[in-house]
Amino acid sequence: MKVIGTENPDVLLLEPQIFPDDRGFFFESYNCKVLASVGIEAKFVQDNHSKSHKNVLRGLHYQIQHPQGKLVRVVSGEVFDVAVDLRANSRTFGSWVGARLSAENRLMMWIPIGFAHGFLTLSESADVLYKATDYYAPESERTIAWNDEKLKINWPIQAQPIVSAKDGVGTRFRDAEVFE
Repeated sequence: MKVIGTENPDVLLLEPQIFPDDRGFFFESYNCKVLASVGIEAKFVQDNHSKSHKNVLRGLHYQIQHPQGKLVRVVSGEVFDVAVDLRANSRTFGSWVGARLSAENRLMMWIPIGFAHGFLTLSESADVLYKATDYYAPESERTIAWNDEKLKINWPIQAQPIVSAKDGVGTRFRDAEVFE
């Protein structure tokens, strides 16, 4: 597995080794030993799958009492995936990392505990799979406004994004609960 660094040294892009042949391809999307060899020693307890239509923007989500690390990949379509550092004592606090993840490039993004996560669907639809290190706890979930003026996330938006009611009223970054 090839590790591709990002602007935040704790958020990693992972490029699996692909074994193509005349039938298609094969690759390991998860291997505990391989991930540990690149510094990801997370114990995953839940797998999630979301399907989104073009211009759907989900996020920026995180859980304050039951924080989740996430290993994100796209199995159909393309998204612009974003992680925002909410660790108050981090030198990268308040910064964001974004990357295009797609079924074609097969990149995966490791988002450690202490980050908010969101994505924008760039293709007609996209299926996003992610492994989480803690269970979903709706009472712990928080949402930061995707268009927060302090974060200045450079979303590759071509039309008004489609957001849920919850995501449409996300908290401003300056008022968000963060990780101490």
